[in-house]
Amino acid sequence: MQTLMLLAAVAASVFVVENPKGYNSWPMIGETGGTLVCTYSKGLKHSIGDGERGAYARTSSDGGRTWGEEACLANAPDLGEVPIGKGKDATGAALFWNRCCGSKPHHDLYRTTDGKAFELLASLKLDPHPTQITDIFEVDGKLMSFWFRCSYGDKNGLNAWGTVVSKDGGRTWRQVLVESGLTPAELPTEQAGFYAGNGRVFAIARTEGDKGQFQLTSLDSGKTWKKTRTNIKDVCCSTPSLVYDAETDTIYNYYYQRGAGKLKRRIAVLSDVFDHPTRWPEPDVLVTDTPAPPAFDCGNANAVRLGDKHVISYYTGKYPDTGVFVCVVDAGKARDKRQVSWKPKK
Repeated sequence: MQTLMLLAAVAASVFVVENPKGYNSWPMIGETGGTLVCTYSKGLKHSIGDGERGAYARTSSDGGRTWGEEACLANAPDLGEVPIGKGKDATGAALFWNRCCGSKPHHDLYRTTDGKAFELLASLKLDPHPTQITDIFEVDGKLMSFWFRCSYGDKNGLNAWGTVVSKDGGRTWRQVLVESGLTPAELPTEQAGFYAGNGRVFAIARTEGDKGQFQLTSLDSGKTWKKTRTNIKDVCCSTPSLVYDAETDTIYNYYYQRGAGKLKRRIAVLSDVFDHPTRWPEPDVLVTDTPAPPAFDCGNANAVRLGDKHVISYYTGKYPDTGVFVCVVDAGKARDKRQVSWKPKK
C-alpha cells in the first residue's frame, strides 16, 4: 500500500478507489445512470503485456466517496489488459476501451449499464495497430475516438495517429489515418476530445517532450485536422482529459504533472483558445502528492462530469506499490472564477 500524503486544494476532495499492494494503475472513469464506474489495471509491476495484469472495475453511487465490490472486466492468462478510454452510447450506457497486449494484441470495447456486468461489443485488430484508442465522444450521430501508434520514445517506430469512427453504436469501427512517419516530438499521444457542434471537433494531446501539449482542431467533423502547440508546458508525458460545458462554452483541461506530483486543471473558453492555442490560462493545483512520487509511477488523469461536479481518476504511489484515487471538484464554482478572456502580458 502506498503511503503518500494527498494534499487537496481548491475545494477538492480525494477518495480511494483501489489501494492494496501491487501496481494498481491507469484508471478510466465513466458514468451511467448517475453511477460512477472506474476501470483500472492491476499487476505486479509497471508493465503492460504480462499475463498477471488484468482490468477491473468498481462503482460508486455516492459521488465517488465510497466504492463497491470489485468486478473483473478482463484477465486472460496470456494477455495484459489495460483500460485506455471511456465514453457513452446513445442510450447512456458506459463504454470502455480495453487494450490487450501479448501473443495476439487487439483492442476490445465493452458496454455496461451498471458497472458490474460488461458486454463485449467489438474486438478490433487494426492496421496500423494502435498503442491506444482513447475516450469516446459523439460527432454528428456517430461515435469517435482518437488513436495513436508509438513506442514512447523509439525513433525507429511507426509514429502515427488518427481516429476510429462507428455508425452503429460501437459494434463496428472504421479506422482513419491522419499522420504517420512522425518523430516522437511531433506525435500527439493519449488524445482527449469532444464535439462542439457546427463541425467543430477539439482535442488536447499528450506530448512526449517538454514543448507543450498539442491542440488538435477540425472544422469538418473530423475529416481534416490542424495540429498546433499550446502554452501548457508543465506536462511532459502527462495524459490530458477534457470536460466541455456547451452551455457556457467552457473547457476544463485536467492533467497530472509528473515529477512535481500535482493534479492540475486549466479552465478556458473554447472561443478564446480554438484558434489561439497559446492563450490557455494558468492552472489550478487540485492535489499535491507529498513527497512527490517517481515521475512515471503516477498520472493518467481521466475526468467525467457528474451533475455539477467533476470526478477525476488518477493513480499515484511508489514502485512497486501504487493506488487508484479520485478527486472530486465543484465545477460550478470553478466556472464562476474562470478567466473568460485572454489578456497579453505587459
